[in-house]
Amino acid sequence: MTDSTHSSRDWPRDGAGEFLVGGQPLSRVVDAVGSTPCYLYDRERLRARAWALRSAFPTGVLLHYAMKANPMPALVCHMAGLVDGLDVASAGELRVALDTGTSPEHISFAGPGKSDAELRQAAAAGILVNVESFREIGELARASERNGRAARVAVRVNLPFELKASGMKMSGGARQFGVDAECVPDLLREIAAAGLAFEGFHMFAGSQNLRHAAIVEAQTKCYEQALEWSDLLPAPVRSLNLGGGFGIPYTPGEAPLDLAPVCDNLGRLSERMSGDFPGGHIVIELGRYLVGEAGLYVSRVIDRKISRGQVFLVVDGGMHHHLAASGNFGQVIRRNYPVAVNGRSDAGTETASVVGPLCTPLDLLADRMELDAAQPGDLVVVFQSGAYGRSASPRNFLSHPEAAEALV
Repeated sequence: MTDSTHSSRDWPRDGAGEFLVGGQPLSRVVDAVGSTPCYLYDRERLRARAWALRSAFPTGVLLHYAMKANPMPALVCHMAGLVDGLDVASAGELRVALDTGTSPEHISFAGPGKSDAELRQAAAAGILVNVESFREIGELARASERNGRAARVAVRVNLPFELKASGMKMSGGARQFGVDAECVPDLLREIAAAGLAFEGFHMFAGSQNLRHAAIVEAQTKCYEQALEWSDLLPAPVRSLNLGGGFGIPYTPGEAPLDLAPVCDNLGRLSERMSGDFPGGHIVIELGRYLVGEAGLYVSRVIDRKISRGQVFLVVDGGMHHHLAASGNFGQVIRRNYPVAVNGRSDAGTETASVVGPLCTPLDLLADRMELDAAQPGDLVVVFQSGAYGRSASPRNFLSHPEAAEALV
């Protein structure tokens, strides 16, 4: 097979055509894990992406890992040693973040529906809470009184604009995320009155964007928006979180994000920070871009069926483990993830669909793709599977076994 996607072309193979994970043939890694289906994450790819970003980012720009992309504890622990901080979206993720040994100084918490218990836990741990409603201020004030120290807060803003060409838009219009920009002055006054420790702003406009010009425009607008509130601040800005939005290519027609213009703009904004917000820094919070291309989802062919001339490879995994690859996680029009058969077939290639074992036509991992001819027992690989995979899927649907995970 000639791989038609960016990611499968770039993933190394050995002489027998097996994909290499952590420098080892895929079949050997699967044997060591003990079962299929499984998710495999390549340590070296994770390290290389993190260090490439840190090398490209200008001085004064910090890199955070957004754990919601992949909260596997071993992976988070690995990432904690590669980035400047961790961002969590639940109390469960907070426990994993604290277990890595990351200082609470470098952990932040965002989410539109934080419970009172989560707010108390965050305040007690001493992490930065991205406030998303007026209700949160009252609970954090009570927690501060109990703890004998002011809770650390930043304001998550529902911006008056959206990130153009993003996969998921997180701002602009009516949103459940953050506080509407026009209400931020009142929120800042309440934070001051409650005696909370204000540290800055969290501005996340959208995700999965491959257009550098759109990201540059959004980051610049976010900075200008924060600057408009400079006379209203309860305390100096220490952290200006400009979110992320950096996308990765999933289909042959998509080109990787050109990082250079984004970093050039961040350099200009960082220079402005030294004058506009002395002592403050910019945070870029990334999930998918850091881990997405380092992960594989691997399943095994259990049956090969031909229905009215169409080949179906029935595998032991599916949408219950990898909802995104099935097209049921945010896609308006279903598009195939990059998929390949492990090893090279003497029988050449064929057009085949890869389907899972579930009793629903939605259980589709590859729709009529050109693949190496496969037989029962062969391994099928879904690339770009390091983010929003196992944890973002309905794993209990129809009560099939769980997918294993391994950091290799």
